[in-house]
Amino acid sequence: MFRSLSELVELNPNFQCPNTLEPNDLVSFIPMGDVSDSGHWMTKRTKPLKSVRQGFTPFANGDVLFAKITPCMENGKGAHVVGLANAVGFGSTEFHVLRPKQEADARFIFHHTQHRELRSAAEAAMTGSAGQKRVPTEFFHKWKVYSPSKEEQSRIAQILDILDSQIQKTEALIAKLEKIKEGLLHDLLTRGIDHNGQLRPTPDQAPELYRESALGLIPKKWVCSEIENLLDCPSRSGLYKPSAFHGYGAPMIQMGNIFSSEFVSFEKISRVSVTPSELEIFGLENGDILFARRSLVLEGAGKASLVKDLPEPSTFESSIVRLRLRQDAILPSFAIVFLQSSFSYSDRRKYIRQVAVSGVSSSDIRQFLCLIPPLEEQQTIISRVESSRSRIEAERKALGKLKKQKAGLMDDLLTGRVRVTPLMKDAV
Repeated sequence: MFRSLSELVELNPNFQCPNTLEPNDLVSFIPMGDVSDSGHWMTKRTKPLKSVRQGFTPFANGDVLFAKITPCMENGKGAHVVGLANAVGFGSTEFHVLRPKQEADARFIFHHTQHRELRSAAEAAMTGSAGQKRVPTEFFHKWKVYSPSKEEQSRIAQILDILDSQIQKTEALIAKLEKIKEGLLHDLLTRGIDHNGQLRPTPDQAPELYRESALGLIPKKWVCSEIENLLDCPSRSGLYKPSAFHGYGAPMIQMGNIFSSEFVSFEKISRVSVTPSELEIFGLENGDILFARRSLVLEGAGKASLVKDLPEPSTFESSIVRLRLRQDAILPSFAIVFLQSSFSYSDRRKYIRQVAVSGVSSSDIRQFLCLIPPLEEQQTIISRVESSRSRIEAERKALGKLKKQKAGLMDDLLTGRVRVTPLMKDAV
């Protein structure tokens, strides 16, 4: 029941446009950027036939697209294309086109192309120079896949489609919640919360509640201040240690640990040998805010991240600046929400020097502006943000669980290790 994938599909088949199509008729156009890492066709764009007929890969309704170039292939890019405009599509020349034969279910073939086992084997079979490696057509002649009857293929595909659909819905919900959070943050950082626990009216509705500041209109009780006026102790650049000291000792926060979210990540942590006196000077505490002094991208220079739930005594590298704020003036959890906002980025951008890499100095960072509501209002704002953040995190955990379930089912069903039955289909 195992056959080469090429026995189930036509590889990069010859394609003839229907004679009924005129040069100005619209057809679907799918560049590599329009397919996701999970194998979905996202942006449904069209172009006149005459503009894409030459220089692009043609395909038809029901075909499966498989990215052949690195790193798109490793990332999972591809799609099962249906609903093409005029039943015709053109796309990136970096797609292999797999057209299922009569005895093959198209969705079954699609799920096989998304299976991590196939992708890993395809990566090993790539040819070409670094950065331009591609999966050769010969791979599909050699790679064997589990090939039950077409009826069983359809049942397998339907089970995986159920999970796929739930994954897509959860991803869409997370994207929606992120947009809601973005709008909430904008309102909280421009209008704040009044004594009734409600968002203040907008400046247009109640101009008497606002005043001008260096960051624009702000509620009258708020203060706009440079960060250096809020410091509990002098700012400190991180510790420099030669590579000979790396590999053991205390965790050292590096640039990659502060770019992922609002909070410092302690995953994939490096370790460095430090003395007790160095750890006292260059150590971290919960509530510290770390700033990146340089970055390859403009937005990264001056980016801030909060130390939270410190697992053990840790230090930080020389490209990072540590700030400790007076918590009787500003809560670290509020400060990081503001410092990661678009308002703060607009302010810090004027300090960024862009040469080979983007960079800011310690003195620049101390001049960054920060909004300071009354402490009670800061706490209320943080509670609203954390509520939104918790909902998103819960959905992300659910998404992770669904993806693990799908990966496990793919390993079982696409290899024939577990045979699908109507009873199993109903259970799923």
